[in-house]
Amino acid sequence: MFNKKYRIAGITAVALAGAISLAGCTTNLGGNDSNGTMDGGMMGNNKSASAFSGTDIMFAQMMIPHHQQAVDMSTLAETRTTNPEVLALAKQIKDAQAPEIKQMKAWIESSGSSTDMGHDMGMGGMLTDEQMTALENAQGAAFDKLYLEGMIGHHEGALQMATMIENSSNSEAKELAANIIKSQSAEIEKMKQMLEAL
Repeated sequence: MFNKKYRIAGITAVALAGAISLAGCTTNLGGNDSNGTMDGGMMGNNKSASAFSGTDIMFAQMMIPHHQQAVDMSTLAETRTTNPEVLALAKQIKDAQAPEIKQMKAWIESSGSSTDMGHDMGMGGMLTDEQMTALENAQGAAFDKLYLEGMIGHHEGALQMATMIENSSNSEAKELAANIIKSQSAEIEKMKQMLEAL
């Protein structure tokens, strides 16, 4: 019985050392929790060069609500303006960002992480509750001005966030960063011209 106790203690110690060892590896892979990195490492069917890192997942956790607000802002345009340019832009933004939200949710799901970070990271360009309320209450040209001003800042915040993963070792994450930077940079220039023309 004495030996059995020591044998169990020894097995427990080995298991604990193994767990610590694995935890150390996951930290090096990007600071994600062990489930996220270990599950992510099994994504053999993913077109990525490697599993999503902790930074990739953190980016997705931040960008999902950021993109969702852009979609919400653009949905408001459908009933608050008749400006064809603003309506076309709003549709373009929704058509691009809604699928990207689904894509990033799939990253998080595949890694075993949560879409909720549990704390505020201070995402750049997000409209405050007061700004969203003002946008909801605006109509016509007043809406167009608030929408364009808000979306320019929103896009600028997204460009800053995209730099987190523009050099990711995961090909899907890297491609998404490149797409966001290219499309939203072009949209910023377009919106600035539209704002000047109002």
